Amino acid sequence: MRENARVGGGPAPHPEPGPPPADLPELMARVARGDQEAFAGVFDAVSAPVLGVVRAVLRDPAQSEEVTQEVMVDIWRTAARYRPDRGSVMNWALTLAHRRAVDRVRSEQAATDRARRVALLEHTPAYDEVAEEVENRLDRERVRRCLRGLTERQRQSVTLAYYRGLTYREVAELMGLPLGTVKTRMRDGLIRLRDCLGVAA
Repeated sequence: MRENARVGGGPAPHPEPGPPPADLPELMARVARGDQEAFAGVFDAVSAPVLGVVRAVLRDPAQSEEVTQEVMVDIWRTAARYRPDRGSVMNWALTLAHRRAVDRVRSEQAATDRARRVALLEHTPAYDEVAEEVENRLDRERVRRCLRGLTERQRQSVTLAYYRGLTYREVAELMGLPLGTVKTRMRDGLIRLRDCLGVAA
């Protein structure tokens, strides 16, 4: 076999001008019988178009040459599968090329996706942390919802006492109300808040 159609190490990616397309079916029949010289002729005819198809898919020159060699090896190994009644040798070769190129793209994408998933998992909080955060958020939302069910004065009293840490007397002074009134509103507000949250007395 000529140097630019090495089967063992993969065909060289620099094809020379090939035979007329009309000769290809006959050459393929000989390749199917293991004729290396015939394969050299097929290589010369189809390797440049194959490289063009692969490059259009992959864009990367180095990967394109690598995949082109893989396609040419596929042609050598699977020549017996070629059926002239299903299309030309060139179309068959270009179909193999496109399939190989797409497979390479998918393989690269799968590898990228796996790396992204690994990185994501490494930076993902543990289940217990997530569950606790969700629970805290749900509790806060329930409290906000229940506070909205209080009267304005009740909500102010409860908020000042329990969320800002003021004493009953400080709340009374801040709101300008008698201490007894504040205590009553606070008690009524807490009862309604407890009932809304479903907390046992």
